[in-house]
Amino acid sequence: QDKEKMKICKSNDPPSAETVKDMIKYARNVIEEFRRAKHYKYILCLTLTPLACELLEICELSLDKMGAVFEDSNVYMLHMMYQAMGVCLYVQDWEGALHYGQKIIRPYSKHYPPYSLNVASMWLKLGRLYMALKNRTAGVKALKRAIAIMEVAHGKDHPYISEIKKELEDH
Repeated sequence: QDKEKMKICKSNDPPSAETVKDMIKYARNVIEEFRRAKHYKYILCLTLTPLACELLEICELSLDKMGAVFEDSNVYMLHMMYQAMGVCLYVQDWEGALHYGQKIIRPYSKHYPPYSLNVASMWLKLGRLYMALKNRTAGVKALKRAIAIMEVAHGKDHPYISEIKKELEDH
C-alpha cells in the first residue's frame, strides 16, 4: 500500500525524483506550519474567523502546490484535505467540509483496514454533513456505513452505535 499512499500524478512528463523529494519536504514543512498555527490559535484564543480563514488558505494553497506532483490519494494530500475539512467544520462551512470529506473517503477506505474507526469516523462526519445539508438519502447511507464498521469494531450493543441509530430515527 505504500505506493498508493505516496502516489505521484500520472502525466506524459512525470516529475523528477528531485521534484518529488522537494515536494515531500515542502509537505512536511507546511504540515508542521499548520500544526504550529493551530497551536497558537488555542493558546492565544484568537478570534475564530480571521485565523480560520488563514488556516484554510494555507491548506488550499498547499493542496494546489502539492496537487501538481501528488495524487489526491497521497498521504500528504489527504492530511491537508483533512485539515481543510476540520477548518470548514470549525467555521460551520458545511458545504466546504462535505467537499473535502467526499475527496477523502475513497482513499481512506483503501489505506485503512476494512473495519477502521478512521473510516467509520469519516462516514459519520459525511452522514451528519449530508443531513445538515438536507440530503437525507446520502446521509442515511453514510451513517449506515459508519454503523456497519462500528458494530464490528465496538460491538452491536455499544452506546455510541445506539446514539447514531437514534439520530437516524430522528431524521
